[in-house]
Amino acid sequence: MAIHENRKWWVLGALSFGLLAVGLDMTVLNVALPTLAVDLHASTGQLQWFANAYNLVLAAALLPAGMLGDRYGRKKFLLLALVLFGAASLGCAYADTSEMLIVMRAALGLGAAFLIPLSMSALPVLFAEKERTKATTIWASANMLGIPLGPIVGGWLLKHYAWGSVFLINLPFVAVALIAVTALMPESRSADRPRLDPIGIATSSAGLAGVTYGVTRIGEQGWEDAPAWIALGAGLLILAAFVLWQKRTSHPLIDLSLFGSMRFTWGALLATLANFAIFGLLFALPQFLQAVGNVDTFGTGLRLLPLIGGLIVGAKASDRLISVIGSKLNAAAGFAVIAAGLLIGTATDAQSGYGYVAVWISVTGVGLGLALPTTMDAALGVLSAERSGVGSALIMALRQVGGVIGVAILGSTLNYNYRHGLHLDGLPDAVAGTVRQSVTAGVAVARKLHSQPLLDTVVHAFVHGMATMLWVCGGIAILGTFLTLIFLPRHAHRPETGHAKDA
Repeated sequence: MAIHENRKWWVLGALSFGLLAVGLDMTVLNVALPTLAVDLHASTGQLQWFANAYNLVLAAALLPAGMLGDRYGRKKFLLLALVLFGAASLGCAYADTSEMLIVMRAALGLGAAFLIPLSMSALPVLFAEKERTKATTIWASANMLGIPLGPIVGGWLLKHYAWGSVFLINLPFVAVALIAVTALMPESRSADRPRLDPIGIATSSAGLAGVTYGVTRIGEQGWEDAPAWIALGAGLLILAAFVLWQKRTSHPLIDLSLFGSMRFTWGALLATLANFAIFGLLFALPQFLQAVGNVDTFGTGLRLLPLIGGLIVGAKASDRLISVIGSKLNAAAGFAVIAAGLLIGTATDAQSGYGYVAVWISVTGVGLGLALPTTMDAALGVLSAERSGVGSALIMALRQVGGVIGVAILGSTLNYNYRHGLHLDGLPDAVAGTVRQSVTAGVAVARKLHSQPLLDTVVHAFVHGMATMLWVCGGIAILGTFLTLIFLPRHAHRPETGHAKDA
């Protein structure tokens, strides 16, 4: 597709604005939960569903979103997704009941399910191979930037305005993206107009939703929760049925031949692995900064910025390194640097100054900047313009489910070590139960009782749990290094058809 050299970068900038809104929405809610609990009289279960409704719909709709974009036009569905995301943000801001907010959060998830893969699917359509790694870096950075910005922006807004403002902040980003995509982005769709696959849509959506719900519930309720395992098992069975159907039908939702490409398979899996490793840091560090370091949500967001700074530095270095050592060694080096940063982080304790924390999260960010865009680009490079929508959706579905599983497993690792590291002899059962819930609850109880010994055991138990979890994350990154060296093909492949093959 011919497009003016500068115009395609403006299109990418417009898409990045939309992605910033999505990223903000993922983390800004955490800041507002205490306020929502009071203003909407929300129960603990309803507070969980404010997040779960978004994640479930996002996971369930990713694959149909990619297919619809390929069939009917990626620009058309991007614009519809931006309108839906903006309208749902408005609905969230003015929700007056918990039930309404849950419905609006589900609508936000639906908008995000189209925005994320279809913005990603524009990359192989707009950019040639030599530019695509840089474009993927910008896309990934926009995706990540919302993580620390959410608490920063949300914390400031909650200090000065009503809680609805944390959703209204999405509207300027959506408006800029709408105008720019309308004016600058050319329409693109698959020339072979893939037929609808209603059975594939139903089974993939139900399966991904079941797995996401089951794993999320395990993270919340623990590994012994029977309903969680039932949902997870049902989701996996439905996904197995989905794969069998995709092999039989003449018009499948996803092109299974993509998995015949080592670059696509390992690029997508390694990008998921990088996400998995980094989610541990993003899960534990805000709790450490707030409960142990006594920092508010606004300060927490500011203190996460070195991770993004490192990512940008790593991505810049990646552009040069790829031309010297190739994408395979560059990605492997990225995983090795992630591992180094996380393993340095295992030495963090209650007395560690922020300077030490900033160093190791910066190192981790550099590794992420080297590994994540390179592995994603390896998978994207296999996609033809014909199937870029559903192919990008498949990559994002793997990352989404991988991230949910990562949070559940790593969160459970942290919580298990925290609870078993506590020494609560002599405390009433009710008080001890509260302390075991989380480090935030434990610190609050200790300060309310003015008990330094209790505070010490809570902090020590959490720091030990965080160190154990970071060891696991570091081990995952080391595994990523070896898997990259063994399985990721050295050379890129220029797709010529909708089917994937390795060079």
